[in-house]
Amino acid sequence: MLGIKITEAEIVAWKSRNGMNILRICLGIIFVWFGVLKFFHGISSAEEIAGRTILKLTFGLITPTFSMPLLAVWECIIGIGLITKAWLRLTLVLLYMQMAGTFLPLVFFPHETFNHSLFVPTLLGQYIIKNLVLISGGIVIGATLSGHKVNEKRV
Repeated sequence: MLGIKITEAEIVAWKSRNGMNILRICLGIIFVWFGVLKFFHGISSAEEIAGRTILKLTFGLITPTFSMPLLAVWECIIGIGLITKAWLRLTLVLLYMQMAGTFLPLVFFPHETFNHSLFVPTLLGQYIIKNLVLISGGIVIGATLSGHKVNEKRV
């Protein structure tokens, strides 16, 4: 051992000082990473379902050939906005809108997103449902935009 003793209070203080930036940057990395994948046909795991969802949502007007680059740009803008804190309010609006769209396959294609019942999602369904965590992260970041602190109210 190096003889360094770190107390729990010091660890909690470090988390308090750095946690929001870590959350924001990590969310940004995820959006840039998944967005960049959509620029290259056949690479993104979400490409096929996203393309079909947008096609159905727009009543066949926006094809995957057009929607995937558009979605890629949208996601990259969200990611860059989160990482740089540029236009953060607008970035979060784009994030919430994009995330709302990610849940549509659960409604449009339930036979592909659930096995047997709503309590047994397929791997695709799990991939979609995990977006609740991304939305929650966006909400937490949004709660701090006006200088507010995130507080935990104990019940």
